[in-house]
Amino acid sequence: MLQIDRWKRIVIFGICALGFLFAAPNLFYSRVEARNDAAVAIERAGGASTPEEQAALAGWPRWLPRGLVSLGLDLRGGAHLLGEVHTDEVYKSRMDSLWPELRRVLTEQRATIGGIRRVPAPDGILRVEVENAAQIQAAVAAARTLANPVASLTGAGQTDLAITAQGNVLTVQLSDAEKRLTDDRTIQQSLEIVRRRVDEVGTREPTITRQGENRIVIQVPGIGSAEELKALIGTTAKLTFNPVIGTGVDPAARPGPGNMIAPDAENPNFFYMLEETPVVTGEQLTDAMPGTDQNGAPSVDFRFNPQGARAFGSYTAANVGQPFAIVLDGQVISAPVIRQAITGGSGQISGSMNYDEANRLAVLLRAGALPAQMTFLEERTIGPELGRDSIEAGRLGAIVGTVGVIAYVIASYGLFGVFASVALVVNVVMILAVMSLMGATLTMPGIAGIVLTVGMAVDANVIIFERIREELRAGKRVASAISNGFSEAMSAIIDANVTTFIAGMVMFFLGSGPVKGFAVTLTIGLATSVFTAIFLTRLLIVIWLERRRPKELIL
Repeated sequence: MLQIDRWKRIVIFGICALGFLFAAPNLFYSRVEARNDAAVAIERAGGASTPEEQAALAGWPRWLPRGLVSLGLDLRGGAHLLGEVHTDEVYKSRMDSLWPELRRVLTEQRATIGGIRRVPAPDGILRVEVENAAQIQAAVAAARTLANPVASLTGAGQTDLAITAQGNVLTVQLSDAEKRLTDDRTIQQSLEIVRRRVDEVGTREPTITRQGENRIVIQVPGIGSAEELKALIGTTAKLTFNPVIGTGVDPAARPGPGNMIAPDAENPNFFYMLEETPVVTGEQLTDAMPGTDQNGAPSVDFRFNPQGARAFGSYTAANVGQPFAIVLDGQVISAPVIRQAITGGSGQISGSMNYDEANRLAVLLRAGALPAQMTFLEERTIGPELGRDSIEAGRLGAIVGTVGVIAYVIASYGLFGVFASVALVVNVVMILAVMSLMGATLTMPGIAGIVLTVGMAVDANVIIFERIREELRAGKRVASAISNGFSEAMSAIIDANVTTFIAGMVMFFLGSGPVKGFAVTLTIGLATSVFTAIFLTRLLIVIWLERRRPKELIL
């Protein structure tokens, strides 16, 4: 047990040295962070750089690691939002987009069912009145040809549409299984779009997670305020191209089924009547960039994917001389008259906007449209001063806790306590090194996890040292007592750490926010503490035994 091969010693000390190397950038946090920010900015600029960025790059050697432990919202300051996604809007959109297809298949059965007419219905429900009530089942059969199997294990054997008939009215809505799948898909899509929007403006280490069934937690360290974050992600940036039915209409007028009234973006007192089903949508955009129009005013140039380009080209070719509306978030940005077919798949949005607004609109369109509206139930702004206070408080707590543990273990076990203290310091350094490599985020609960890990790491050494004491009291020689102490204590240490590791993983996967921050440092600390307590402490004791060869040991 006390014979450690040279290659094993090299591996143990090598791992410790790597830990110090990868944790070292955190001692020069501002310099390394400036270097990393400059590298990202240069990459986004296609290789172009400013003198300040070059100076920041030169501030940290290229051959040294540059990974940092990211500081969480409570340590750095920033904005926190809790948003609720209105998934009901997706049901309505699905039914509105289904209406043209349903009208087509029912029209094909006109000889049997007679004429059809869409009638008003609650959002998310499509109702169609059939002229020949006696043939309503024929209409149901035709509508069911549009249904598809639900693409999930829980919805196996079900279709995505629930189709019923009462009297001469056909009712179509999403089935319960499809609603569950749509809700999950909507939240996942919203998560991804919010993440892309936040990433577009270069914020550091945002935390964007799902909470409950239809809520999203958004935490962005380093951003100025919650209002600034809401301005970035609070709008749906939903772009559609809709046929125009009438202009200058009364906003109190009833648009009728399948139509809607939208105000002009520049003149809120002027209203358009539009077809609710768009020709193309922002989801078919492939790119959006800020630019200038023919008058030199700020604008946004956009381009459709092949499907959107075909639909846009076909519509403009069939409606030359007719107006169409470019609608952004329910407001008509522009309503030009189609002069000729637009088959290139590209276009331009211009109007009363400055360059910053054009750039922000391009970011939102490029990131994609949120599938449903999001309202914010909770918002908090944490100032950088409070973050610095949290860092100082956490640092002080960690130092006091570590020093207290070290003082106790040295007072209790003397020289062996010194060996345990060295392993303890190496353990903390290795936690920071692993977190730097992973790009993990450190929060106040994370600091608490590190402090707890310090105590647990000493527990492993205490178990070993107490076992050695028992062996010495039993009359064993020094080398034999130490060997037996390590071997006998091994199973207890492994069992304790495995059970705690399981609890940490449960907290990580089922918890959120502060709980996850605590679980991250706890689970990393468990792995590093097992290494330092069992391998590093044993190696230090073996080296001491080889040099001193003591006949007695007072522990």
